Amino acid sequence: MIHTASTAAPLDFVLDGLMRRYRERVPDVDCVVKAMVKAGLVDSVGGIENDHIAFRTMGVPNLGIASFEKIFLHYGYEKRDFLRFDGKKLDAYWYAPPVAKYPRIFISELCVDELSDNVQRIIHSYTDEVTSDPADSLDLDNGAAVDEFLHSPLWRTPTWEDYQVLAEESEYASWVIYNRYYLNHFTVSVHNLPAQYDTVAKFNEFLKSHGIHLNNAGGEVKVSGDQLLLQSSTVAEMVDATFPLAAGGETTQQIAGSYVEFAERRVLPQFATLPAAEIRREHRRDGFETANADKIFESTFRDQTGRR
Repeated sequence: MIHTASTAAPLDFVLDGLMRRYRERVPDVDCVVKAMVKAGLVDSVGGIENDHIAFRTMGVPNLGIASFEKIFLHYGYEKRDFLRFDGKKLDAYWYAPPVAKYPRIFISELCVDELSDNVQRIIHSYTDEVTSDPADSLDLDNGAAVDEFLHSPLWRTPTWEDYQVLAEESEYASWVIYNRYYLNHFTVSVHNLPAQYDTVAKFNEFLKSHGIHLNNAGGEVKVSGDQLLLQSSTVAEMVDATFPLAAGGETTQQIAGSYVEFAERRVLPQFATLPAAEIRREHRRDGFETANADKIFESTFRDQTGRR
């Protein structure tokens, strides 16, 4: 479920902080939530099941998955499948929550050493400012400290010129160099919604009727090879971002921020005869699909944001 109030548990505090700032920055979130409440799909934001949340990282010393995962492993998450995205030069893992009420975690990283020498040089000019693993100095039992860390810059703000160079080779790189660990997206589980909205295809029509722009890379509905995981996403919100200029001064530009995803996890064949009232998370398709995620990544790419 989406958490709406901080509690004493560090994980709850961290998830609350992530979602609070995310909702402030991504108007589509409240647009979706309000439409769902008005249509009677849920009673409140707390009634939305959060399938997973996702983070992007740089695969460089002291950062990347090896650093970032320490936070959620500390909270009882279990590391699961590896995913590789050759075209985008990304690696990723997903993490199963300690109990089913929490969202899955999806962490990806850019394989910086696979990029051109110039882009590597630019990235390292920023990330080399991080000289030790920041997760090692965090008190992971202090939810407020972790929340603050996830919303604090790890390196200086990139110049507009550097941002543009990165974007030409890797839009993932330019997103991370500016946004750092900002929550990339959260995901509405649609399969437990009322029958007329409980598939991604039907929910997409609901979204479009409320003026929501959907990512159409690979089709509006991304379908796994086994037909059991279906996903869609909004096109990322554009946000005002202020960059220093190499020659001095600064400029404010519109760049891609974050987006909202929607997931339908179908019941596994061995549980097909279970009564609907008895179906739980463990009876549905788990994990992620590389081909689906590859296209979901493009929710922040210019080919999609240019359609807003």
